[in-house]
Amino acid sequence: MALVTFLSDFGDKDYYVPAVKAKMLSINPQLNIVDISHSIAPFDLEHAAFVLRSTYREFPKGTVHLVGINTTGTMTFGYIGIKLEDHIFIGPNNGILSLLADYDPGIIVQFADIHLRDSTFPTRDILAPIAAKVASGAAIHDFGGPSSNFKKLMSRQAKATREQIIGHVIRIDCYGNLITNIRKEIFEKLNPGKFTIQFGRETIDRLQTGYDQVEAGDPYGFFNSMDLLEIGINHGHGGNLLGLKQDSVVYITFGS
Repeated sequence: MALVTFLSDFGDKDYYVPAVKAKMLSINPQLNIVDISHSIAPFDLEHAAFVLRSTYREFPKGTVHLVGINTTGTMTFGYIGIKLEDHIFIGPNNGILSLLADYDPGIIVQFADIHLRDSTFPTRDILAPIAAKVASGAAIHDFGGPSSNFKKLMSRQAKATREQIIGHVIRIDCYGNLITNIRKEIFEKLNPGKFTIQFGRETIDRLQTGYDQVEAGDPYGFFNSMDLLEIGINHGHGGNLLGLKQDSVVYITFGS
């Protein structure tokens, strides 16, 4: 099955998304194109990387992932393809693909000039044809050579000691739930059995396993399907009610 996922900041009110899909289907009408999201805020590399990192492993290995985020930005250094955990990613070399894992991809290919062209719409004119051809059986090496200029961005990491973990809110979803960068593995390694979690004006000393294990209006905390600490207010917008936003600090103190 020739499968391509498509992630962009194009929205759904303009012609951009269908134009990119049309370009790919003109190359291979049998492609199966799955939209991940086109509601990323313009140029928001961090959100886009979070969404893609949270979903790509759910697709079959060998899936091609087309990434159209800030492809014409001044910090974009050409266009690349990478192979990561047997998935192929086609996108701009602006740092977004470096945020998909905590290690470098096994294969990084810089697309050669012969496959590039001057364009104000490079997702359609450059990246979509390559993605369609790779999904149809071509190798990313067919379009360029090894890259020595892989642009990297650093995501914020939680800080941990035996006494405390200091993390940050990295995403507030549409329900107002707050997802942090505190990982279950680190918490379980340090947790002596007694702890407090402080976020905004709230403090909790126990974790749940789901949203509805506290009363409506009460705060909760649990490790979600991504093994990240998620906090909020049941049946309420946690961000608004707690005065928290992206990058707000969350504290876990042990033994208190």
